[in-house]
Amino acid sequence: MINVTHLIYALHAFSVAAGVVGAASVVGMMVTGWPSIIAVVLNYIKRGDARGTWLESHFRWQIRTFWFAFAWGALAVLLIVTVIGMIVGVPLLFVVGIWVIYRVIRGWLKLGAGEPMPEPR
Repeated sequence: MINVTHLIYALHAFSVAAGVVGAASVVGMMVTGWPSIIAVVLNYIKRGDARGTWLESHFRWQIRTFWFAFAWGALAVLLIVTVIGMIVGVPLLFVVGIWVIYRVIRGWLKLGAGEPMPEPR
């Protein structure tokens, strides 16, 4: 199960890297890139196998990262299409991108250390 969790982080990291070096944004690649879509599908398929273990917290962390990035990214894009909203939408997209990078790195480091992710408040 730990190998699947590493694979899911690797898929998300690949999408993040593609967003950093490519023409797309980090958030755009996180929610529309095939590696992250495969990762979130794996999260949903395998999370039952992780239930009751410390890995369950990583599955929850990964799923929440994907869906919060999707929601905040969608809001940023909606703001960007309005002239006045560009002032807020572009910086929001940047901040969400940094947040996604942080979540992928922090989660993967905790997994490598054999530690669960903190519970959401």
